[in-house]
Formats: sequence, structure tokens, C-alpha cells
Amino acid sequence: MRRLVGQSAIKFGLFLALLHPPSVMGNSGSTGTLLAPSDAGSPLQVCLNNVFASNKGGVSYPQDFLYQYLDVKPYNTNIPVNPAAVTRPSTADDVAKIVQCAVASAVKVQARSGGHSYGNYGIGGEDGAVVVDLANFQKFAMDNSTWQATIGAGTRLADVTSRLHGAGGRAIAHGTCPQVGIGGHATIGGLGPISRQWGSTLDHVLEVEIVLANGTVTRASATQNPDVFWAVKGAAASFGIVTEFVFLTRPEPPNAVIYSYTLKLGKHSGLAATFAAWQDIVADPMLDRKLASQVVIFELGMIISGTYFGTRDEYNALNFQQRLTRNATVVAVSALDNWIGVVGNWAETEALKLVGGISGPFYSKSLTFKATTLIPMTGIQALFDYFDSADKGTLIWFAIFDVEGGAVNDVAQNATAYAHRDAQFYMQTYAVGIGSLSNKTTAFVKGMSDTVTGSMPGVSFGAYAGYVDPQMADAQQAYWGPNLPRLQAIKATLDPGDVFHNPQSVRPVVANGTQPSATGTTGGAAAPTGSTGGAGRHAAWRWGCSILTAFVAFAGL
Repeated sequence: MRRLVGQSAIKFGLFLALLHPPSVMGNSGSTGTLLAPSDAGSPLQVCLNNVFASNKGGVSYPQDFLYQYLDVKPYNTNIPVNPAAVTRPSTADDVAKIVQCAVASAVKVQARSGGHSYGNYGIGGEDGAVVVDLANFQKFAMDNSTWQATIGAGTRLADVTSRLHGAGGRAIAHGTCPQVGIGGHATIGGLGPISRQWGSTLDHVLEVEIVLANGTVTRASATQNPDVFWAVKGAAASFGIVTEFVFLTRPEPPNAVIYSYTLKLGKHSGLAATFAAWQDIVADPMLDRKLASQVVIFELGMIISGTYFGTRDEYNALNFQQRLTRNATVVAVSALDNWIGVVGNWAETEALKLVGGISGPFYSKSLTFKATTLIPMTGIQALFDYFDSADKGTLIWFAIFDVEGGAVNDVAQNATAYAHRDAQFYMQTYAVGIGSLSNKTTAFVKGMSDTVTGSMPGVSFGAYAGYVDPQMADAQQAYWGPNLPRLQAIKATLDPGDVFHNPQSVRPVVANGTQPSATGTTGGAAAPTGSTGGAGRHAAWRWGCSILTAFVAFAGL
């Protein structure tokens, strides 16, 4: 992937102009009811103003100028959301007070770490929530005796990487987008190129500080408040606001090979056999765990790329390209001997400074595939034929397939709330509207998934909670699978009033399958052990930066 220069930069400017025409109206982004000027004296606003009495810039409201543009900042502009308030606390105690204010006014709460939720769930996903923006939570400390790192929940992945590198050449598994916040990434999954060797980001979490619905700040780990800790590792947005993490860290990998094979052969239908060969390779249970691989199909063709964490000779011994295709029009293979260089190569730094936080109108879906539920050749061919024949309504679309397995699947399915411990690879389908998202484009995205699932009758598919699909029915079952009943029971204990809520969050359900009795004014049950007076996170992203990928494909880099 080359850097954005020259003609590519011009294409990028056109891309943004088409994607997201500017708006200067502060609160025009929502179809819901806006707070009237009289709400400036509402109990909620009075309470929040008291929390930020010494920091007047710490809270914003719908009546504030440019509220949507400066404070709400929706990632998916196809889903208008108007929060009751956006807060920017600096301490866990302040977060606790914010939660208490929201509970007293029967208002829902969601945290925003990086702000990359596909459904805008970090700003509530629907009107009327209190947003807790974690940007000020930037703590970093390394214990050199244990190599455990304490990291604030508002830290972006780029800073996580650089701070760990500067603290003894350490690393954790994470995705490729430097703009993503660790608060979401580490609490939904956090899958990336080195996950097959090391596991997911949440598998590196040893302890958290979390604010709960009852207005307490507590710690959770495998030995302290284990139910809270279990739920946090896969579904934290439903249970509280994580303000800091303690991570297990590892020595940085000494070397890696970055590879990319681009195929542009006219019609997509001619690429089906190459994809089938890729699926055969990544479905092998003996696949070298040092190998990470991804397929991206887009308007102009297909790219197979990834990282091999070893030497060039070791990579060549895999004979990977020859097993895949001899028809690549562009072949790029390079060896790197430092971790910072590897991470920088995953997501071009200059491009991501421009693109990583860009919003736009889009729709996405995901599917999980197991070693026992691979796509049959008939389904593969049907999908690639569909790429050619479908009326898309846009040129900016893609289907991404990411190999999983390895160390992620070494962990038992019920060991964490994250349940997809048998996933062999994920499919994510994605399309961006031109100015706005048309029904035609949404139908095209759904059609990609439907074409695959239609070729596999009787198969049950999961979905990755980091790729939320706001239109999906029975989303909680798809996201958390067999772990959902335990999550619902823990929710009924910790947050019976459903304070931490978005359109697809875990709902509180007691053992008999009913909703618990809760008025929403008490916030939650008794505090877990170790709690202190006072009371998450946001959606997490995996390989990340899909809009960047869309632009790269669009620009033909």
C-alpha cells in the first residue's frame, strides 16, 4: 500500500466530498426530538453542570452551537443520533457522578472510546443518551517486574503501540487501525494479524477499573468480581464503563514479512477459484500460526494480503502465492525487522491521519465461519457472480474475509463473554453511500450475505459484535451465542434498570426468562466487592479502518 500523494490525494478529496457533504447545523443530525432551550434548566443538565462546575468545557448539550459536528461526531452518518449530553470526564469518580446524574433522570448511558461504532452505539445508537467520552483517560504505566501495563480506556491503538514500544519493546495483540480506541477494542474482541499467535486483545486483559450502574467504581479480574470481569471481556458496553485496563504484554516480534497479491482479471466471477484456494489453505487446522491473511474483494478486483511473523525464507517455504494464484497483476512482498515498522505498514500512517476518523453513510454485515461450515464451491461461485450482476448503487463497496483460529480458539467458548472461539474466518460486507446511503446499496450488502447463507441451508451463523448491524434481528444471539443467557443473568444483577443501553446491548433477564422489576432510578444492585462510592466503554474494532480500505480500493492504490 503506497502513501497518499499526487493523484491519489486528489482522489481522496473527491472521495470525501462525495461521501460526506459538510453540515454546519449543530443539532440537525437527528430525526428524533431535540431538547428544547428550556431543557437548559432540566434536572439532568443541572446535575451534570454541577459535576463539571470547575470544567465548563466538560459537558455539551443539544442547544450548543455545532453540537453534532463538534461534540456528537457520528461515525455512521446514515444513523442520526441526538444524545441528551456529551460529557468529557477526567477521573473515574467523575464518570461515577455522570452515571448517577443519568440514573436520577432515567436516562441511558454509553461510553465512547475511539468513536468507530458502525451503529453509532458509542453515542447511544438512538436519541436521548448521555455520552461519556473517554478521551481524557490516557494513563500509561509499565510494571517492569511483571511486564504488566496499565492503560487508560481512551488511548488510541497508535498510542498503545508507541507507548508499549517505549516501555521496553513490549506489545499486545490488536487490530490495524491506529485511530480505534482501546476501550472498545479490548472489550468486544480486538482481533488482528498477530491474534493467531497471541490471542485477541481482550485475552491480554488481566484487570479493569469499571464504573457500574449503581454509581460505584470497582476493580474486576479473574479473582475479584469474576462475573463482572467475564462480562467485560466481550460485552462491556452493556455492563459499565471501563476506565482503565491492566494488560499482559509480550516482547515485540523480531521480524515479519508483509505480502500482498492484487488480482484484476475483468469479471469477479473469474476470481472464485482463487478465493476457494485461499479458503482451503486457511481452513487447514495445521495452518502455521505465524500466518495472518485477509481477502478484500472490491469493485476493481481482489487483493490477498497479510503478515507472516517470521523470516523471508520461512515465508517462502510456505509456497503461499503458488498455492493461491499465478495470475496476480501486482505482487508486493517485503521483510521488516522491527515491530513499529510492521504496525505502520498495516495502516499507512499518513493516510490514517486523514482517513482514520472520517465519518460517512454506510452499512455493514458480518458472518462467522467454522472449520465445519466452510462456503461450498457453489456458494463461492454464486457470490462472485453476484458481485458482477448486482445493482449496487455505489462503487465503494467490499467484502473482507479475515482468517482467525489459532490462539484465539485455544480459549474455551465459555471462558469469556466473547463466544466465537470456533471461528475459522469472518466475512464482513460493507458499502458506502455517495452523499447518502440508498436502499439499493443496503439491499446489495444484504444480498452478499444472503447469497452465501442461501448456499448453506441449515447452518447457523454468528456475527462479530464489533461489526454491529443495526438492522439485524436477534442480534444478541448472533453476537454472544451460547454465552447470552449468562450475560442476561449478570445484567439482571448488575444493571436491572438497563442503564447501560444501546439498541443491541444485552438486556437484563432473570432465570425464568422475564425482565426484572426495576424503575431505572436506582441504577443497579448492591456494589460488587471492592467498590467505592462513585460509577464501559464503546464498540470495539478488529482489523479496522474499513473506510480507509474503501478509499484505497476506490483510488486504485
